[in-house]
Amino acid sequence: METVAPFKEVISEIKDAGGDALRFCFQCGLCDTVCPWNRVRQFSIRKIIREATFGLTEIDGEDIWRCTTCGRCPQQCPRGVKQIEVGVSLRRVAAEYEVFPASVRSARTARASLISEGNPLQGERSKRADWAAGQGVKPFTEGMDALYFVGCYLSYDPRMKKVATATANILNRAGISFGILGDKESCCGESIRKTGSEKVFKSLARENIKTFVDNGVKKIIVSSPHCYHTFKNEYPEFMVNFEVVHIAQYLFELISAGKLELTQTYEKKVTYHDPCYLGRHNEIYDEPRGLLKKIPGLEMVEMADSRKDSLCCGGGGGRIWMDTPMEERFSDIRLKQAVAVGAAELVTACPYCITNFEESRLNLEYDDVIAIKDITEIIQDVI
Repeated sequence: METVAPFKEVISEIKDAGGDALRFCFQCGLCDTVCPWNRVRQFSIRKIIREATFGLTEIDGEDIWRCTTCGRCPQQCPRGVKQIEVGVSLRRVAAEYEVFPASVRSARTARASLISEGNPLQGERSKRADWAAGQGVKPFTEGMDALYFVGCYLSYDPRMKKVATATANILNRAGISFGILGDKESCCGESIRKTGSEKVFKSLARENIKTFVDNGVKKIIVSSPHCYHTFKNEYPEFMVNFEVVHIAQYLFELISAGKLELTQTYEKKVTYHDPCYLGRHNEIYDEPRGLLKKIPGLEMVEMADSRKDSLCCGGGGGRIWMDTPMEERFSDIRLKQAVAVGAAELVTACPYCITNFEESRLNLEYDDVIAIKDITEIIQDVI
């Protein structure tokens, strides 16, 4: 029998990162029953927690990088074990030693791009606001109603630029005084933190916070649930608090208050996907649905695994940058669920979800079967 020595740094790192709750785990296995990975392959977060308890984690393996931080296991756990914090702590140890399996190495490229250009997509910082050319979007100045924090994917990704444009068009139509930071905006840092690069996260956070304060930002509108979660729940660690609102919430408020009128009909059957970081992590379920229900002619249907039980798209926890085999993509399952309820469009409110769903639509050859839309793209069509 081989004797394995405990890796004491793992235990210390977990405690330092606030994951000491792992000692409450009594190995009931309820976390494994809800983990989306077990829909596509065998995986056990319970095993990872157990190994971490004794410092026996294989930091050079694939398993510690699988977690999408979707929030299903903490939701299910009867003992308050902080599985996400434990997992991130393990990744910090691996990142410190530069131990990355092949499927994760692309996260290193994202990290380098974040350090040099402030985004994970290797886009030039000077081109961050190029999407806004000709859109009537102004630089943010103190006294405006809100800052629109565009985010990395909406600034650089060709598909997601359409969402940024739709959002700007809607805000302009509603008469909202808003602006963007352009090349002064940096990634919120949420995903790089989840891959264990704590120092990079703190650098990005401090840079954004200084920019917000220097420019007199008080209210921030975001399109990404990951930005929402980070600004609202993690930036307060730096002793600051900004009013943060997701665009789906903001549009629901505008329409409900009569400040934005829906004048066109939308005769389509749609289904709504709850992004993990909007739904489970922040309990924003009703406003996006309420927004869709206000659209004349739109028929909304629910998929299996909705609201708090929503199926993760697979992009959280930094996995949006990692390689996932085609047969292990949660997003494929999600598209099949949408088609099963007869939806013509799968609607969501997260750039990671849209990116993964568009890739699955291509993989499944669903081009003529279902469309993928951000909620703002529909609103743009009916105002």
